[in-house]
This record gives sequence, structure tokens and C-alpha cells, in this order.
Amino acid sequence: MAAAAAFLERATALTLDPGRRSARALAAAQAWHEAGGHDSALELLAVAEAGPLDELGRAQAERLRAQIIYTRTDGRDGAIQLLRAAQRLEPLDRDLAQATYVEALAGSIIADTMGEVGPALRALSLSQRPVATELLLHGFGVLYTDGFPHGIDVLSQALDTFLSAPFAGDENIRALEVAAGVANSLWDDAGFDVLSARVVRLAREVGALSLLPRALEHRALYCLDAGELANAAAARDEAEAIREATGMERAWGLGGDLAALAALRDEESAVREEIDKLRREPRVRDVANQAAVVEYAVAVLYNGLARYPQALAAAQRSRERHPAGGFGLALAELVEAAVRCHQPNVARTALDALIVRTQLGGTDWGLGVEAYSRALLAEGSAAEELYTEAIERLARTKMRLPLARAHLVYGEWLRRERRRSDARGHLRTAYDLFEAMGARSFAGRARHELTATGASAHSRRNATLDELTPQEARIARLASDGLSNAEIAARLYISANTVDYHLRKVFRKLGIRSRTQLHRTLAPAPAQAETATQP
Repeated sequence: MAAAAAFLERATALTLDPGRRSARALAAAQAWHEAGGHDSALELLAVAEAGPLDELGRAQAERLRAQIIYTRTDGRDGAIQLLRAAQRLEPLDRDLAQATYVEALAGSIIADTMGEVGPALRALSLSQRPVATELLLHGFGVLYTDGFPHGIDVLSQALDTFLSAPFAGDENIRALEVAAGVANSLWDDAGFDVLSARVVRLAREVGALSLLPRALEHRALYCLDAGELANAAAARDEAEAIREATGMERAWGLGGDLAALAALRDEESAVREEIDKLRREPRVRDVANQAAVVEYAVAVLYNGLARYPQALAAAQRSRERHPAGGFGLALAELVEAAVRCHQPNVARTALDALIVRTQLGGTDWGLGVEAYSRALLAEGSAAEELYTEAIERLARTKMRLPLARAHLVYGEWLRRERRRSDARGHLRTAYDLFEAMGARSFAGRARHELTATGASAHSRRNATLDELTPQEARIARLASDGLSNAEIAARLYISANTVDYHLRKVFRKLGIRSRTQLHRTLAPAPAQAETATQP
């Protein structure tokens, strides 16, 4: 993309005809924007607008200006301007208008413009055989105008269409990004994995630096629940490096989700500092769904630390702020915290809301989380059957974090039922899973419970890993994944010599001599999920 932008910019400079010069300047500006060169894009856009553009060209220029504003700021102004550009393009170029509506839709999720975007999407006509993007737009139009859960059936159909289509290099990156979010909301772990990875791959292949940060942040969200915390951190850090290098503002929109990463790692001071910053930021504070996600991160932190009154307060704030009365994962946090605080009515209300969401998806991920949430409110054999169901369902998914949590709460229940021997197996499995993924807050809780059964917990992590600096850890992970020094340098925007310098320090700290040894050192300790044992 950067090469195309440079070529088109040079072509613009060499073109004497005013009409062709404006058209080429507009194309060059679009290419520079997508490559992350926003200042160059704005300069060329001014050249294009100063010349004779036709109505379509003027509409394209309006769209590009809106794209630049939104990409740089994630703000409401850019999202609204994208909607206006889409409406202007609709009678001129249907395909381009549809792509712009997708961008306006993606913006609405972050910038809280559902009220403006919803009616516009609902009014779009569907073709006789609608493609995935049309279904996506229509489904959100219904959801935004009629409220949850209306439109979910259409969004599920759109998701199936996206997943059944073969990978193609000309796919709309923003549409795939939104579809990945739908997969997450519908508890489709396989779909979330495929689409979030596809978005990153496509953005990389075309060199779309303006789109890659958001793609990486969505991938980081998948990695959190998959228990791949190191990969989540690497994706987040790369996104921030790109934003800094290209002059984009910080991504406030997904900040709360990513604060959950620090919460899982038991970095309480870092979480509190980040959360306080997010709460003061108007683009988060004044956007209901983003404020809800911020409070969710706090609930994750305190449930992991077994400080349940604080977790309950945060989870309740999350539900109160969310426009649809809470999202699935936050409701599960609320159920657990309320049960631990002996507030069964609060827990049952949250569980009822959670069930609506998990039943819509009908997947093992959602139904597994539902099962262990139900079990927390059940007793006797009914509770045991639900815990067993949760573990069996979650073991069939890619999501290691909720599986580990299912083992943890089942083990805690068994210990309180005075079945210490049975409890040890599940608590040790939970501890090993949490340790392997680096979820230290929940690992600490599992260790405490395991100790209470009379057993001891020994860390399976190599203690020297904690001696690595964040940059060394990122480089080590990328090298472990098979990337060359040059590829790592390009990924992290540093020189190959710097990569080599850090790797030599990593090898020395870990006491190894080769990349093969590095891969073995960083590989998580295997932990097999156990099924429940009967008394």
C-alpha cells in the first residue's frame, strides 16, 4: 500500500491535465491514508479538492476526510461524517456506499452513534440474494432501531455467510472486523478465531497500517479468552506502536477490554491507573457500552483476587451502563460476585439476562459459561451436573480461560462439600491452566483453595521468564513463533540490530543458546482438563 501511495503521488506531480491530476491526487491520498501516512493524505486531498472533481470525486473526497478524522481519533465527529459520506455516495456508487456504511457501523460501536446509524442502515434495501455485508448492515439496523435481541438472527446469518466464504484478498477489512465482533457476541469461539485472524492477515498483506491497529486489538480480545495472554499483550503492543508511528490517537474504544489483560495478570496498580484514566476520558465516560467494558475489567480483577464486594460493585456498574442491560461476560462476573456476596436475587437476575444471550448463540462456549453460572446458584446433585456439563462443553472449545474458571469454581464447591480429594484434581487443573497462560490473579486464588485442601501448588512456569523486560518478552515470543530478526524488526518498528541485541540478552537470562530451546522454554506447560469425579 505504501508503494502504491508513493507511485500515485509521483504520478500526480507529473500530471499536467487538471482533471487527471485531481483524480490521481485523490487516489494517492486514499492510498496514503490506508498506508498510515495521514499527513501526506491530507496534503494530497487538498490538491485533489482544489481541482475539477466530478460529483463522485467530491463524495469520495468527503469520505476520505471522514476516514482520516475517524482513524486518527476514534471520535464521534468522524463516525457521523462517515455516515453522511455513505448517504452521499449511495446514488453514485452503491458498492462504495456500502463499504462506507460498514465504516460508519464500525464507528458507531466505538463512538456511540447507534441512534444516527441505525435508521440509515434499516432503510437500506436488500438485494434478492443478499451478500454477507448486506446482511451485516441490515442486522445491525434492526438491532439498533428495535433493540436487543432483535436483528440477532440476521447477524447470525451474516456470520455464517462470512465464515463459509473462502479467504479472498479483496474482502472489506472493516466488515470482517465487525463480523469478528458478532462472533464474539454470539459466543462463536471458532468463528471469532478465524475472523479475527483473517482481519489481521489481510491488513498485513495489503500494508493497511490505518486498519491494522484495530484488527490487532480485536485479535487481542480473542487471545484473552483463549488464554493466550502473551499473544494478547504482543498484539496490543504492536497496535500501540503503529498508532504512535502513524500519528493516531490512543485507542480508547477498546481500552477497557485490554485493561482486563492487566487484571488477569494481577497487576492491580496498573489496572487502577488505567481504569482511572479511562473513566476521566470523555470518549469512554460518555459512551455507554465502552464505560460498561471498563467496569467489566474491574470486576475481572477483583473476582480473580477473591475481593467479591468490589467485584460486585463493578459488575453492577457495568450492567447499569450497558445499553442492552449488560453483555455476556460481564453478566457472568456479576453472577459469581453476587453469589459470593450472598445476594442470590441479584445473581438470579443477572443469570436470567445471561441465559438470553447464551441461548441465542447456542455454542459450547456460551452454554458452558451459562452452566457454571447456573451451578453457582444450584445445590447438591443439580450443581454437580451443571459443573460437569460446563467443563465438558468448554473443553470442546478454544477458550482456555473460562475452562480454567469452570474447574476453579467446581473445585471450590467440592471443597465446601468436604470432598477434598475430588476438589484437589479440579483445583490443580485450574491452577496449572492459569499458571500456563499467565493469569496470576486467578492462579493465586486456585493456589489458596488448593492449599486449603491440604495439597501444595508448585509453579510450572520458568521463574526466569519474569526477569525479561516487556520488550525482551515480545521479541522472545515472536522469535519463538519462527519470525526472523528482520521480520521481528518490521513488526515492532525497530532495527534488526536491536532485535539481535535483545535476543542475545534473552538467551543469556534464560540460560539457552538456540531458538529451538527458546520455543521449548516459552511453550506453556500442558494441562489436561479433567472430568468431574463422582463421590
